[in-house]
Amino acid sequence: MTVLDTQALVWWAEENPKLPKKARQAAAAAARRRELVTSAISVFEVTTLERRGRIALKIPLSEWLNSLRVLPELTIQPVTDEIAERAGGFGDVFPGDPADRLIAATALVLDVPLITADTKLHKVSSLSTIW
Repeated sequence: MTVLDTQALVWWAEENPKLPKKARQAAAAAARRRELVTSAISVFEVTTLERRGRIALKIPLSEWLNSLRVLPELTIQPVTDEIAERAGGFGDVFPGDPADRLIAATALVLDVPLITADTKLHKVSSLSTIW
């Protein structure tokens, strides 16, 4: 099982060549096993980024999200109370963005690696990252 952060999710779903080879390979391997995961908070982030014009998807947002929801290889992980507790309990040295904390907590609670470009998350020793 492997968790995609928001940027990795968008690039993976859109088959963007900017997704590094190592990340693409890890995502593809997890997808073949039907063990690719993204946090529900990433749906919030994509929706917000698209609304603000910070990302442009190839198809309308509602279609894009619906196409993700039916992929058998991808699970959208809800933000559970355990994930929220873990994210809220991170110390002050942990990156402060709430979405990043929830995504990282998702990977930690599931005890799986996180595909992310976020260099701050790469520095978290307890978090296994791929990029």
